[in-house]
Amino acid sequence: MLDVAVDEARRGLDEGGIPIGAALFGPGGELLGRGHNRRVQDGDPSMHAETAAFRNAGRRRHYRDTTMVTTLSPCWYCSGLVRQFAIGRVVIGEATTYHGGHDWLAEHGVEISLVDDARCVELMTTFIADHPDLWFEDIGE
Repeated sequence: MLDVAVDEARRGLDEGGIPIGAALFGPGGELLGRGHNRRVQDGDPSMHAETAAFRNAGRRRHYRDTTMVTTLSPCWYCSGLVRQFAIGRVVIGEATTYHGGHDWLAEHGVEISLVDDARCVELMTTFIADHPDLWFEDIGE
């Protein structure tokens, strides 16, 4: 499942954006939606990877049995999306370069799996070194 999110992160980078990707999967592992951070490309500060994947998944009666897979620990905005729609599980590629709201999610009953994937760390480490201003804009600093 993480491969889909990594592919999305690379797409975002290739488009000149921030290399964060995400995908939402159903209870049987079926891909419901995928997306990447499009803040730069769309000029939309709310278009984070998890938001894009969620929007691309479309409507469901509930999301309790879904899994959000993301290349980077979700920020507070995306953590709020997970809580608002009661997404039951989040798989995180890495939290080395950014420690978002995943501890808070775990405290509120969301199952968290932190993979510490070398591809995800490399994507973000390189991007932050090459584009610090854009990165700090993305995380609101």
